[in-house]
Amino acid sequence: MTDLAKKTCVPCRGGVPPLKGTQLKELQDKLKNDWNIINEHHLEKEYSFKNFKEALDFTIKVGELAENQDHHPDIFLTWGKVKVTIWTHKIDGLTESDFIFAAKTDREL
Repeated sequence: MTDLAKKTCVPCRGGVPPLKGTQLKELQDKLKNDWNIINEHHLEKEYSFKNFKEALDFTIKVGELAENQDHHPDIFLTWGKVKVTIWTHKIDGLTESDFIFAAKTDREL
């Protein structure tokens, strides 16, 4: 588990700029996996599973994590795949909490 996964997501109240450039790269490096930063705006990762049931079970775990952390990603479920997209809607960009949630999501496997 990365150090990020040990932290708790902090709700964004707005009024802060989204992370950019090297700040994003440093946090991405802490994830140590294949999360992609898209246009310095959101994180995205696709998980593969043997079947629909495993993908659904993972989706439910991520949904429960989202409720627990009060940080809600977009989750796309299809047969054998789940795509998770994360960003902070309040500032329309990325914060450290998005990377924390990404690390916690990986822990749900």
